[in-house]
Amino acid sequence: MRAAALLVPLLLLAACKDEPRFEERYDKAAKEIEARAKAMDADIAKSDAAAAAASEGLQPAAKPSNAPPSSGE
Repeated sequence: MRAAALLVPLLLLAACKDEPRFEERYDKAAKEIEARAKAMDADIAKSDAAAAAASEGLQPAAKPSNAPPSSGE
């Protein structure tokens, strides 16, 4: 019983650790955001290249046959 009474406070003390500082958390978040942005840019570049390759040989879009709407005057 005495051992448990001494062991519990030691375990609680060991469980407490310092939280990272603001600068460390900010740097980590900035790196994650930058990595996600680069991944998104790469995906967009692949999509643009695929769209350009798919649209080669297609005819240009036809002009609309309707006249522009009137201004009401």
